[in-house]
Amino acid sequence: MKDPYLHGLVDTINREIAHYTFGEDPAELYEPIRYMMALGGKRLRPVLTLLGHSLWKEDTANALKPALAVEVFHNFTLMHDDIMDQAPLRRGEPTVHEKWNANIAILSGDVMLVKAYELLLNAQPAILKSVLQKFNQCAAEVCEGQQFDMNFESRQQVSQEEYLNMIRLKTAVLLGFSLELGAMLAGASEAESAQLYQFGTNIGIGFQLQDDLLDVYADKEKFGKQVGGDILSNKKTFLLINALERAEGATATQLQSWLQKTSYEPEEKVAAITAIYEQLGIRALTEAKMNEYFEQAFSLLDQLELPEERKKRLLSFTHQLIMRDK
Repeated sequence: MKDPYLHGLVDTINREIAHYTFGEDPAELYEPIRYMMALGGKRLRPVLTLLGHSLWKEDTANALKPALAVEVFHNFTLMHDDIMDQAPLRRGEPTVHEKWNANIAILSGDVMLVKAYELLLNAQPAILKSVLQKFNQCAAEVCEGQQFDMNFESRQQVSQEEYLNMIRLKTAVLLGFSLELGAMLAGASEAESAQLYQFGTNIGIGFQLQDDLLDVYADKEKFGKQVGGDILSNKKTFLLINALERAEGATATQLQSWLQKTSYEPEEKVAAITAIYEQLGIRALTEAKMNEYFEQAFSLLDQLELPEERKKRLLSFTHQLIMRDK
């Protein structure tokens, strides 16, 4: 993160996390929380809360603890997702259920959700009820998105619309809420807060579509994980869904054959399905859909009647996100 201001926000959030007392006894309950929160990450969501707040107010001190709530909630979802996925690693380190066990990870995650509410109580009394209502809606939608994603694993067909709705719920609404929360804490109007929410949600959908692309087309050295992982697991991404809809004749037969194979060379499968994507124009199609959401987002931000100087930091941060190549 090159921008000194943005770097400073991340440092501030990390210091707040390091100093926050989640609890002490029993150690088996609270140590996994400290471990999970110390694993790092981009702190994307709390940074968005502080950036949303800074659109209206320069001093973000009163938004810091509510911003931390968003990060605690996000990490709670990751802790439980890791159990469901039976993931061995998180950010290169053992997941909580691997380092301790699944029961501890479930219970520690439950406490993290409680702590998120505790941190949200730092919102001003006049807006607290509205903040909690919007957080509740967002939290439920994140769970809905996760369930849809799990449902799709066992379904033969998933439509584009179903997939886009799933990633909106699972990933994007929390980015939208993060920004909306910052706006609410700064005293923005309901309409302004809602517009910032839509900006964040559109960015989130575009961001996930970009992830789908990067999994296939990223530079392996920069990506930091196996390129083609989604292909190897037959994950129903935007790319695969569109390929299944568009493939005909021999191409459709070939695609289905690769999806049904249980024994294959990983590099061969990735190369074969990537070639099918190229043949069907899937990369360009996905890039167009991704850019459509990014353009909608920037249009919404442009419509907010705020000094352009105030929007620059949020624009800079957003452009850094969408220009990533991992």
